[in-house]
Amino acid sequence: MDNRPQWGTRAGFIMAAVGSAIGLGNIWRFPAVAYENGGGAFFLPYLFALLTAGIPLLIMEFTLGHKYRGSSPLSFARFRKNSEWLGWWQVAISFVIATYYAAIIAWSLSFAVFSFKQSWGSDPEGFFFGKYLKLAETPGDIGGIVPGVLIPIILVWIVTLGILIKGIKKGIEIANKIMIPTLVVLFLIIVVRALTLDGAAAGLDAFFKPDWSEIANPKVWVAAYGQIFFSLSIGFAIMVTYSSYLPKKTDISNNAFITGFANSGFELLAGIGVFAALGFMADQQGVPVNEVVGSGVGLAFIVFPKIISEFPAFNGFFGFAFFMCLTLAGLTSLISIVETFVAGIQDKFNVSRNKSVAVGGGLAAFISILFATKGGLYLLDSADYFINQFGIVLAGLAEVILVGWFAKELKTLQNHANSMSDIIIGSWWRICLGIITPIILGYMTIQNFITNFKTNYGDYPTAFIVYSGWAVAFAALIAGFILMKLKWKNNDVQAKVEKEVSI
Repeated sequence: MDNRPQWGTRAGFIMAAVGSAIGLGNIWRFPAVAYENGGGAFFLPYLFALLTAGIPLLIMEFTLGHKYRGSSPLSFARFRKNSEWLGWWQVAISFVIATYYAAIIAWSLSFAVFSFKQSWGSDPEGFFFGKYLKLAETPGDIGGIVPGVLIPIILVWIVTLGILIKGIKKGIEIANKIMIPTLVVLFLIIVVRALTLDGAAAGLDAFFKPDWSEIANPKVWVAAYGQIFFSLSIGFAIMVTYSSYLPKKTDISNNAFITGFANSGFELLAGIGVFAALGFMADQQGVPVNEVVGSGVGLAFIVFPKIISEFPAFNGFFGFAFFMCLTLAGLTSLISIVETFVAGIQDKFNVSRNKSVAVGGGLAAFISILFATKGGLYLLDSADYFINQFGIVLAGLAEVILVGWFAKELKTLQNHANSMSDIIIGSWWRICLGIITPIILGYMTIQNFITNFKTNYGDYPTAFIVYSGWAVAFAALIAGFILMKLKWKNNDVQAKVEKEVSI
């Protein structure tokens, strides 16, 4: 326990945690979610969700990792007998996400290069799906490998695994200290430029104009909690793993507040930039802003190329800056995602970091070739939806129920966090995690099951959904129980853990 690697500085840990939280969803998901759920009024339930679920969950996961000094599987094994499966389930979820997340970063990297000459021409949609992805006509038709996608995927994995091999202090910490400031500066440049474009005011008005009637809609509150939950990298081993590298003396609660608010601050910045740009596009086309709003892959690789092509000057630079922002946001998240199973393999099998990166990272990289095929986008879309809705949400629900209801250890974790934190957490923290969060996540889970039993996601064929979605989510859970049954190599899982760490 005493030989575990550590972050070089507190700022290094915070940069890494913020880098994990700030991902592709901050840029291409949050603005549309806010707009579709009451505009400016959405920020009230969003802030409430941040304070009652986001930051409390961050504090809990930071405390678990710091107190039990291990990867997610090792921390849960030390936390409570027979709960190691939950740690491995979270790690398996991260593994699945890593395989397809690399592909999206690869697309962003490709489009950063395409931006210089606006290679997408007058039809970005046809270019993205047809010329670039060479998308198969039907879901389930894998087709051949697309070299234009495979090559950047390989580059993404070389960078990611190269950083991970360097370790915590010399690899992950240094990479985030470079990437996060670069990301923020580049995105600020884009936002400032977007705000000076014709139509920007109309875009911001559409984004911020509050529809207070939506506040009474339960769907809006669920959307707020969902955005906070998915955005903060909670529930799939990352924050437990990262906090296990903290020194014994550290301000857990303050770290959680900084991470939570930094992530939300970037989301707000992304909303401003995206809607200012959408307002410009609407102005150029002479249509209302609501006709050009998009999210996800469509916003990033179809709508934004259209916007970039219509920029009055320096199209290439601003296009490159936007897609490099996506690339950097994706890389800092991917590094954290892969670190979860690298650390898990190291702890469980007592192997060197290099071997763990080679085995875990190498296997994820190999599987990601699936997403460089002509049918890759269909597989990605289905796997992403099901591993999020029936992986992350369920694992997060299981985590708070295990800690708060079965183990009844919230008070113990609260004492541990308070023993070294400037911000003292009280009974509100236990109420949030013991009552509010389980209710919200439970409701989300029930609604997800009802929705997906009624209709197939994306109107995909049932057979395709079964093996590319349901089976993927279910396999991650099964993997948790299988890996728990394997014996630990030279690692005392029952090692005594300090009940209190002296300041």
